[in-house]
Amino acid sequence: MVEEKDQEKQEQEVVEEPEQELVEETTEDSDSDNGEADQQAAQEIEAIKKEKDDVYQRLLRLQAEYDNFRKRTQKEKEADLKYKSQSLVSELLPVVDNFERALDTVPEDESAAGFVDGIKMVYRQLKDALEKEGVEEIKTEGEPFDPNIHQAVMQVEDDRYESNVVVQELQKGYLLKDRVIRPAMVKVNQ
Repeated sequence: MVEEKDQEKQEQEVVEEPEQELVEETTEDSDSDNGEADQQAAQEIEAIKKEKDDVYQRLLRLQAEYDNFRKRTQKEKEADLKYKSQSLVSELLPVVDNFERALDTVPEDESAAGFVDGIKMVYRQLKDALEKEGVEEIKTEGEPFDPNIHQAVMQVEDDRYESNVVVQELQKGYLLKDRVIRPAMVKVNQ
Protein backbone atom coordinates (compact mmCIF):
# COMPACT_ATOMS: atom_id res chain seq x y z
CA MET A 1 0.00 0.00 0.00
CA VAL A 2 2.77 2.30 0.77
CA GLU A 3 4.16 1.50 -2.60
CA GLU A 4 0.84 2.29 -4.19
CA LYS A 5 0.72 5.62 -2.40
CA ASP A 6 4.26 6.41 -3.47
CA GLN A 7 3.42 5.45 -6.99
CA GLU A 8 0.30 7.64 -6.97
CA LYS A 9 2.33 10.54 -5.63
CA GLN A 10 4.87 10.12 -8.34
CA GLU A 11 2.14 9.94 -10.96
CA GLN A 12 0.58 13.06 -9.55
CA GLU A 13 3.92 14.82 -9.60
CA VAL A 14 4.52 13.69 -13.16
CA VAL A 15 1.06 14.75 -14.14
CA GLU A 16 1.41 18.06 -12.31
CA GLU A 17 4.71 18.97 -13.95
CA PRO A 18 3.42 18.97 -17.53
CA GLU A 19 0.42 20.99 -16.44
CA GLN A 20 2.70 23.59 -14.94
CA GLU A 21 4.70 23.74 -18.13
CA LEU A 22 1.53 24.18 -20.12
CA VAL A 23 0.44 26.97 -17.83
CA GLU A 24 3.81 28.68 -18.18
CA GLU A 25 3.75 28.30 -21.95
CA THR A 26 0.21 29.66 -22.07
CA THR A 27 1.27 32.60 -19.93
CA GLU A 28 4.12 33.35 -22.29
CA ASP A 29 1.76 33.09 -25.27
CA SER A 30 -0.81 35.29 -23.57
CA ASP A 31 1.90 37.86 -22.70
CA SER A 32 2.90 38.05 -26.35
CA ASP A 33 -0.80 38.15 -27.36
CA ASN A 34 -1.41 40.90 -24.80
CA GLY A 35 1.53 42.89 -26.18
CA GLU A 36 0.19 42.58 -29.70
CA ALA A 37 -3.33 43.40 -28.50
CA ASP A 38 -2.02 46.44 -26.63
CA GLN A 39 -0.17 47.61 -29.72
CA GLN A 40 -3.24 47.06 -31.87
CA ALA A 41 -5.42 48.88 -29.34
CA ALA A 42 -2.94 51.77 -29.23
CA GLN A 43 -2.98 51.95 -33.04
CA GLU A 44 -6.76 51.93 -33.07
CA ILE A 45 -6.84 54.67 -30.43
CA GLU A 46 -4.41 56.77 -32.52
CA ALA A 47 -6.52 56.18 -35.64
CA ILE A 48 -9.67 57.22 -33.77
CA LYS A 49 -7.93 60.31 -32.38
CA LYS A 50 -6.76 61.27 -35.88
CA GLU A 51 -10.23 60.73 -37.30
CA LYS A 52 -11.72 62.81 -34.46
CA ASP A 53 -9.25 65.62 -35.17
CA ASP A 54 -10.07 65.49 -38.89
CA VAL A 55 -13.80 65.62 -38.18
CA TYR A 56 -13.26 68.49 -35.73
CA GLN A 57 -11.26 70.46 -38.31
CA ARG A 58 -13.94 69.87 -40.95
CA LEU A 59 -16.57 71.03 -38.48
CA LEU A 60 -14.60 74.21 -37.76
CA ARG A 61 -14.20 74.92 -41.49
CA LEU A 62 -17.87 74.27 -42.12
CA GLN A 63 -18.86 76.56 -39.27
CA ALA A 64 -16.56 79.31 -40.61
CA GLU A 65 -18.00 78.90 -44.11
CA TYR A 66 -21.52 79.16 -42.71
CA ASP A 67 -20.63 82.31 -40.75
CA ASN A 68 -19.12 83.86 -43.89
CA PHE A 69 -22.20 82.91 -45.91
CA ARG A 70 -24.50 84.42 -43.27
CA LYS A 71 -22.48 87.66 -43.16
CA ARG A 72 -22.36 87.88 -46.96
CA THR A 73 -26.12 87.42 -47.32
CA GLN A 74 -26.71 90.00 -44.58
CA LYS A 75 -24.53 92.51 -46.46
CA GLU A 76 -26.37 91.75 -49.70
CA LYS A 77 -29.72 92.31 -47.99
CA GLU A 78 -28.51 95.61 -46.56
CA ALA A 79 -27.23 96.70 -49.98
CA ASP A 80 -30.53 95.71 -51.57
CA LEU A 81 -32.44 97.75 -49.01
CA LYS A 82 -30.04 100.67 -49.32
CA TYR A 83 -30.34 100.84 -53.11
CA LYS A 84 -33.87 99.46 -53.50
CA SER A 85 -35.09 102.60 -55.25
CA GLN A 86 -32.26 102.77 -57.78
CA SER A 87 -34.29 101.55 -60.76
CA LEU A 88 -37.16 103.93 -59.96
CA VAL A 89 -34.77 106.85 -59.55
CA SER A 90 -33.11 106.02 -62.88
CA GLU A 91 -36.52 106.11 -64.55
CA LEU A 92 -37.48 109.42 -62.91
CA LEU A 93 -34.31 111.36 -63.77
CA PRO A 94 -35.40 112.11 -67.37
CA VAL A 95 -38.71 113.39 -65.92
CA VAL A 96 -36.78 115.73 -63.61
CA ASP A 97 -34.70 116.92 -66.59
CA ASN A 98 -37.87 117.67 -68.58
CA PHE A 99 -39.37 119.58 -65.65
CA GLU A 100 -36.22 121.71 -65.44
CA ARG A 101 -36.29 122.40 -69.17
CA ALA A 102 -39.95 123.37 -68.95
CA LEU A 103 -39.26 125.71 -66.04
CA ASP A 104 -36.35 127.34 -67.90
CA THR A 105 -38.78 128.67 -70.49
CA VAL A 106 -40.50 131.78 -69.15
CA PRO A 107 -44.00 132.44 -70.48
CA GLU A 108 -44.55 135.92 -71.84
CA ASP A 109 -48.20 136.33 -70.95
CA GLU A 110 -49.79 136.48 -67.52
CA SER A 111 -52.37 133.77 -68.23
CA ALA A 112 -49.76 131.02 -68.10
CA ALA A 113 -48.34 132.17 -64.72
CA GLY A 114 -50.74 129.95 -62.75
CA PHE A 115 -49.80 126.99 -64.88
CA VAL A 116 -46.08 127.63 -64.32
CA ASP A 117 -46.65 127.88 -60.55
CA GLY A 118 -48.39 124.49 -60.63
CA ILE A 119 -45.49 122.97 -62.56
CA LYS A 120 -43.02 124.42 -60.02
CA MET A 121 -45.00 122.91 -57.17
CA VAL A 122 -45.05 119.45 -58.77
CA TYR A 123 -41.33 119.75 -59.54
CA ARG A 124 -40.55 120.64 -55.90
CA GLN A 125 -42.61 117.68 -54.65
CA LEU A 126 -40.77 115.33 -57.00
CA LYS A 127 -37.37 116.69 -55.89
CA ASP A 128 -38.36 116.37 -52.20
CA ALA A 129 -39.46 112.76 -52.71
CA LEU A 130 -36.14 111.96 -54.42
CA GLU A 131 -34.18 113.64 -51.62
CA LYS A 132 -36.05 111.55 -49.03
CA GLU A 133 -34.84 108.45 -50.85
CA GLY A 134 -31.24 109.69 -50.67
CA VAL A 135 -30.89 111.20 -54.15
CA GLU A 136 -28.69 114.27 -54.40
CA GLU A 137 -27.26 116.31 -57.23
CA ILE A 138 -23.55 116.08 -57.98
CA LYS A 139 -21.81 119.42 -57.48
CA THR A 140 -20.04 120.48 -60.65
CA GLU A 141 -19.15 124.07 -61.53
CA GLY A 142 -15.95 125.25 -59.87
CA GLU A 143 -15.25 121.78 -58.48
CA PRO A 144 -12.15 119.73 -59.37
CA PHE A 145 -12.85 117.20 -62.09
CA ASP A 146 -13.46 113.69 -60.66
CA PRO A 147 -13.82 110.96 -63.28
CA ASN A 148 -15.80 108.87 -60.78
CA ILE A 149 -18.71 111.33 -60.73
CA HIS A 150 -18.11 113.59 -63.76
CA GLN A 151 -18.13 112.75 -67.44
CA ALA A 152 -16.01 115.20 -69.42
CA VAL A 153 -17.54 115.81 -72.82
CA MET A 154 -15.56 118.95 -73.69
CA GLN A 155 -12.32 120.67 -72.76
CA VAL A 156 -11.88 124.42 -72.89
CA GLU A 157 -9.16 126.92 -72.07
CA ASP A 158 -10.39 129.54 -69.63
CA ASP A 159 -8.02 131.78 -67.68
CA ARG A 160 -10.61 132.31 -64.94
CA TYR A 161 -10.36 128.66 -63.82
CA GLU A 162 -7.47 126.50 -62.70
CA SER A 163 -6.44 123.44 -64.66
CA ASN A 164 -8.67 120.34 -64.38
CA VAL A 165 -11.62 122.25 -62.91
CA VAL A 166 -15.23 121.94 -64.12
CA VAL A 167 -16.21 125.06 -66.06
CA GLN A 168 -19.81 124.29 -67.03
CA GLU A 169 -22.43 121.65 -66.36
CA LEU A 170 -24.14 120.32 -69.48
CA GLN A 171 -26.34 117.71 -67.77
CA LYS A 172 -26.91 117.19 -64.05
CA GLY A 173 -25.55 114.10 -62.39
CA TYR A 174 -27.09 112.33 -59.41
CA LEU A 175 -25.98 110.16 -56.51
CA LEU A 176 -28.16 107.67 -54.65
CA LYS A 177 -26.64 107.66 -51.17
CA ASP A 178 -23.01 106.94 -52.13
CA ARG A 179 -23.59 105.37 -55.56
CA VAL A 180 -23.49 107.29 -58.84
CA ILE A 181 -26.78 106.90 -60.65
CA ARG A 182 -25.85 109.19 -63.51
CA PRO A 183 -22.53 111.05 -63.87
CA ALA A 184 -22.66 114.77 -64.55
CA MET A 185 -21.75 115.79 -68.11
CA VAL A 186 -19.34 118.69 -67.89
CA LYS A 187 -16.87 120.98 -69.65
CA VAL A 188 -13.43 120.87 -68.06
CA ASN A 189 -10.66 123.46 -68.16
CA GLN A 190 -7.36 122.16 -69.55
